Amino acid sequence: MLQRPRSEKGADLKYTNREKMICRILLLIILNSCLCAATFVVNVTQSCYQAEENHNITLEWTFTTRPHGSWRYLFILCELIAPPRELVLYQVHEGVEVSESQDEQFSGRVQSDKDVLREGRIRLHVSRLRTEDSGLYLCDVKTDEGFNSGRCRLNVSASADVSPTQRPTVDPEPVGAGMICLYVLIGLTAAAAAAGLMVKLLLNYCFVNNSNSNSVV
Repeated sequence: MLQRPRSEKGADLKYTNREKMICRILLLIILNSCLCAATFVVNVTQSCYQAEENHNITLEWTFTTRPHGSWRYLFILCELIAPPRELVLYQVHEGVEVSESQDEQFSGRVQSDKDVLREGRIRLHVSRLRTEDSGLYLCDVKTDEGFNSGRCRLNVSASADVSPTQRPTVDPEPVGAGMICLYVLIGLTAAAAAAGLMVKLLLNYCFVNNSNSNSVV
């Protein structure tokens, strides 16, 4: 069997070592991302809410917390996604509630339960609902344990005792609330599947390269 010159074998070995190092780094990044997503979780108690205008409703999220965690690293931002902008519903910065950042649309209509925050619960009471409060609500949470977000859908229908001429004009929604919740679930499932497939492909790539490098004589 013909043998390669030492110079070529050394170059191949250097190249394969570099590939191995790149594979290890990529796998470490992906696995750490998956681990953080698995250990720090933000959930909603209800994916979709249905309410009538002028009524009250409570939106609630839960997140992973430790009994003795530091509030200095607690950041919360809850918004109504209303393109082309986002309307701030509730914000906490370094463990302190920032009421002045609340959007004018929610001014005086949102109250939070501060007592349950240390239990890992975000409970927001929204009063005197309006039809323009309908939409997708996204709540981002960051602590010293990680970062994640949870979302839910609120659909506020016009009150039955209000005449059509008194009702505010609201653009019809292209997709129903139930379908949007389904799309969100499908998106999260697809993201998890993509992460798993990427790890599998990287492992296969590293294994093949490692086998090829070992077979060179």
